[in-house]
Amino acid sequence: MSLLRADPESFRWFRRGASGIFSLPALILMTSFVGFAAFALEAGISRGAAMFMTLMVWALPAKMILTGMLASGAHILAIIVAVSLSSIRMMPMVASLVPEIRTPRTPVWLLLFLSHFIAITAWVFTTQNIGKVPREHRTVYFAGFAITLTLTNTLLVGICYGLVETFPPLVAGLLFFLTPVYFVASIWATSRQPVLRLAFLIGVVGGPLLSMVVPGLDVLIAGLGGGTLAYLVDRLVLSGRRKRREGESR
Repeated sequence: MSLLRADPESFRWFRRGASGIFSLPALILMTSFVGFAAFALEAGISRGAAMFMTLMVWALPAKMILTGMLASGAHILAIIVAVSLSSIRMMPMVASLVPEIRTPRTPVWLLLFLSHFIAITAWVFTTQNIGKVPREHRTVYFAGFAITLTLTNTLLVGICYGLVETFPPLVAGLLFFLTPVYFVASIWATSRQPVLRLAFLIGVVGGPLLSMVVPGLDVLIAGLGGGTLAYLVDRLVLSGRRKRREGESR
């Protein structure tokens, strides 16, 4: 396994992955963590706790939920359930990315460790670039990017924690809002199959509607329901059309 060998080629691919910290996805995420630092400060979360949350929770939406519920005095069990449900969305990303970066010799413990760093930014960046990386170096490439991104944002939160109180609230809010805007554009751009874009559209339309009907469960229902509906439409409607077009072209 190249990640476990101290050879120059492994370090070269690790550095190439780490250089992704200067990519657009990483830079936008870093500006959003400046916004998170502002939110943590306003919520009464200490600098150390905010840095620990960044390192251990990692996914920004989950941290926002955790911080907001801590500030509101919610029960610890309710906080655990809410953060856990928000993180379920990472499971498809892990399931789709791990087969792309693993090799027959990749140890399971290493994949479990690296799966902690899989969130939307790491998933989007790796999905866009992993095809250019030799199979035997993909794990170390992902590790270089994901670990560097996590540590950089942890330090950024610690540095900016005392500075953001000088920012106007509107500026801090705009910094945080850059991330969902980028996520929406990136997910659409990296969706290569029609069923993925259909699921995305159903979620975009259904999410706001469900938030008025079942607040608190809207994201979960929109995600599971939208994905299931898109799958059924693809299998029952779109696949039939594709078969007819293939038959006519022969």
